[in-house]
Amino acid sequence: MPARVASADETRGCERATIQSGIPSAELMERAGRGAASMIAARYEKAARAGAIVYAGPGNNGGDGWVVAGSLAKAGIPASVVEVGAPRSEEARAAKDSALSQGNVRLASSAHSEQLVVDAVLGTGATGSPRGEIADAIQAIESMREAGATIVSLDIPSGLDATTGEHGDCVHARGTISFGVVKRGHLVARDVCGEISVIDIGLLDDESSRHLPLLIDDEWAHSRIPEIPVAAHKGTRKRLAVVGGGKGMAGAAILAGEGALRSGIGLLRIVCADESAVAVHAAIPAALVSTWPESPDDLVALAHNEDCLAIGPGLGDSDATRDLVERILLSWSGPVVLDADAINVFAGDTASLSKLLAGRAAILTPHPAEMGRLIGVETSEVLTSRFEVGLDLARTSGAAVLLKGSPTIVFAPDGQRYVSASGTAALATGGSGDVLTGIAGTLLAQMANDAANAGEAAGCAAFVHGRAAERCRFVRGITLSDVLQALPLAWNEKPRRFADGVIAELESHS
Repeated sequence: MPARVASADETRGCERATIQSGIPSAELMERAGRGAASMIAARYEKAARAGAIVYAGPGNNGGDGWVVAGSLAKAGIPASVVEVGAPRSEEARAAKDSALSQGNVRLASSAHSEQLVVDAVLGTGATGSPRGEIADAIQAIESMREAGATIVSLDIPSGLDATTGEHGDCVHARGTISFGVVKRGHLVARDVCGEISVIDIGLLDDESSRHLPLLIDDEWAHSRIPEIPVAAHKGTRKRLAVVGGGKGMAGAAILAGEGALRSGIGLLRIVCADESAVAVHAAIPAALVSTWPESPDDLVALAHNEDCLAIGPGLGDSDATRDLVERILLSWSGPVVLDADAINVFAGDTASLSKLLAGRAAILTPHPAEMGRLIGVETSEVLTSRFEVGLDLARTSGAAVLLKGSPTIVFAPDGQRYVSASGTAALATGGSGDVLTGIAGTLLAQMANDAANAGEAAGCAAFVHGRAAERCRFVRGITLSDVLQALPLAWNEKPRRFADGVIAELESHS
């Protein structure tokens, strides 16, 4: 089962429900510390040879640190602890006493020759700017990092807000080991978290966690992407029409079409402005090309010949575009992906959009500014509430809402949320969303047995789009042509296997 994504309050709710089910808080601390120590010893073996120093704060995160120190010492790794405030909870005091009673864990006032630093200063519940000895400890850890030490944070890098991802002075970790769930702050502030791993500590899998967003991993995605049978033909692989490519914007439709072809569509049609037809013909010889429908007969022909429409790339934001989109949606009741200007023309008018989309499988793919214009709020508000902002729109429109960004959040009409944290800054370039539209259109055409599949199709599309960028390895020097060429690798990679006890891993691509 993939990991869930939680705020600080939601994390505490999951822990509280687990404790109420009969698992003591001290046991959760032991599981977290032992699991983290095992991962640290295996993954950072070279750095650990000179010993490990743990900075343990006064809360339960510090208690986790004391368990890590004791477990590392038992494994033969010299372990010292800098105590950043006396433990406040009974569980943390017991963890300290247990570690020190072994006789092989040393209390220290500062680091010596250690090259492995375990940050257990602040945990999930910490908010605001660090002060006093907490701030001093964070600065000491950062100084060691700048001198070449390997920093591993427990649950959250100290100084990072687990819910919002906001941070000022904070630890910049090589790796972050989270317990039970992925924190929202991890995904918003990937640069300070390094490689993120999630350890299963046995949090209760019940209603307290099942409503949380699900973090898409490759096993989840590839189990839902339909296989292409050996005896497939172009009809089996479905037909997609990309409606876009206005004057001077043929490239947007071309990128969407290339994304579709590299995603396995059987037959591609580009429906574009007359001025763009030659460019589209030259760029994608495999595509059929026609111009925007003008008569009722044109609309009927378009609706009759396709399995899915992807509308928007390069259409232009105008009254004429709004008229075109409305006429198409009134004539076509099948699956549809709306992107870019096909969304912009409904700014502030979600009621009309919802009425046009009713009863079909649909995906909307706004970036934060487009989402803000559509629902009538500032972009900053979209970003602040990115994990909730699309719920009402998905419910009222019946469409899956794919809110692009880092991370990307998909809101399904049934209230389910999916989070894709794949991708790199190589996707932060014009045209990236057009490629995604082609991928999403292909999957929706192939998966849309009913409207309920739209959320999963959108989630898979976002994940594979991101994995293609990750396959390019670099950011600077990478173009969308490289991402398109990496799509076959992303589609056909084998799902990664995690180590025992690990339920999610996110690579660092900063």
